[in-house]
Amino acid sequence: MTRATRAFRDTIQREAFRSVSSNVQFLTSRFPKYMAGANNMVFNPEEQLELPSLKEIVAKEAAQLLEQQQQQRLSVRDLAKKFDKGLATAAKLSNEVKWKEVASLDKHVILKKLRDVLEAFRGRVVGRTHDEVDEAISMVEALTVQLTQGEGEFFIEKEEVKKLANVLRKASEDAKKVVEEEKAYARGEIQSAKQAVQRIEQALREQEEISKSTKKQDREELNREAHEARRIKMLHQPSRVLDMEHELKALRTRLVEKSNHSIQLRKELEMNKRLEESNSFLYELEGLESLGSSLRIIPQKHGAPDISSCSIQWYRVRPEGSKKEIISGATRSIYAPEPSDVGRFLQADIVFGEERVTVTTTGPIDPAAGLGSYVEALLRKPETDFNVVIVQMNGEDYPSNSIHVFHVHKLRLKLSKGNTAKAKEFYSTSMQLCGVRGAGNAVAQALFWRANEGLSFTLAFESERERNAAIMLARRFAFDCNISLAGPGEPAPIGT
Repeated sequence: MTRATRAFRDTIQREAFRSVSSNVQFLTSRFPKYMAGANNMVFNPEEQLELPSLKEIVAKEAAQLLEQQQQQRLSVRDLAKKFDKGLATAAKLSNEVKWKEVASLDKHVILKKLRDVLEAFRGRVVGRTHDEVDEAISMVEALTVQLTQGEGEFFIEKEEVKKLANVLRKASEDAKKVVEEEKAYARGEIQSAKQAVQRIEQALREQEEISKSTKKQDREELNREAHEARRIKMLHQPSRVLDMEHELKALRTRLVEKSNHSIQLRKELEMNKRLEESNSFLYELEGLESLGSSLRIIPQKHGAPDISSCSIQWYRVRPEGSKKEIISGATRSIYAPEPSDVGRFLQADIVFGEERVTVTTTGPIDPAAGLGSYVEALLRKPETDFNVVIVQMNGEDYPSNSIHVFHVHKLRLKLSKGNTAKAKEFYSTSMQLCGVRGAGNAVAQALFWRANEGLSFTLAFESERERNAAIMLARRFAFDCNISLAGPGEPAPIGT
């Protein structure tokens, strides 16, 4: 058996190392320590600490991106940044694949050179060393197969990285396009907002100028008023003005007292004059000679004929003359003055047999206190309602005493109960409205209303004030419609 010496082993090693190409670039300065694992798989223990695969990295990045999108809504700009970051990651992964491809090529070259060296070395050794060389050659072949499989996986990962890079690049470009569109839209909105702000500022400046001019005019007017007040103050001292006001008030009070006393004296004088003219004065008028009261004819002397057996007719007499105006229907011993009688004398002719007796009020009928202002307040309303009771309908007693409502409107009169209208007529020439001219204790609270030629009512109001206000209000509204409301056979009332 031939024995290999140390010098021979050194010569073989030098020849083996000289056979390796000198232009090969090694990634590391030492040869990797490979080991045989299960099923004769060759692996490098140092590679167990490498980073995860490309698929795991991409899946992790996608999961993180989805989680962030769920946690908060990303803006277009943030989304573009995310796509840029993903694109940079894909480029980095592509570079790593390129480096791994170069490293794989270097490994193939090294394994080929190593196999050639081992083949040359196997032909020169025998025995146990020959077996070790065979084992090393089988390990190199297994490593070559494993490296080939890794290159296939590398190729698949390389294609996936290229696809991912293209997708991320297109998504990044789309995101940039959307960002540019949003920027253009935002610039347009900002420009519109600036124009709106400029218009508002212009309007505010104009309003401020108008306000300044108005304030200046108001200030000048106030100055003029202040000068006028100073001038008046210089002309009239306050003490003198107050004294004059007190004097005027006292004069008005004394004038009212003198006027009332004069009216009373005139009435007494007229009564005495009539008593002197006729010693056979049989009747007189009882009651206040004012609107809202009633006048009653009563006998003054014993032996006077019963008033119920006499014929009676009431008249209106103007204060300036003796012209009489007959009051149609007023043929009873009681008569309640109505608004048309204010300012006139009332006269009643009493006829019994062939004799005639005349009674007259001592003065004109006075208006009711506060009635004028009350009616003026009602005129401001479009419609006024009065509670009434129907006494008669078409000349016959009404069977029910239920309360109805008498509506005085600017264009019509209406009588209703609840939602049911018993009469509703617009102002017309056939309509009549006046006070009741008959007997009864409540004659001063009742009025006669003929709605049309076939329908008439006698209505009783809650008070004399309500009755007279309704007559005045209806006549005023009818007058505005060019219609004159009066009693039967009477001309238009004066003062409507």
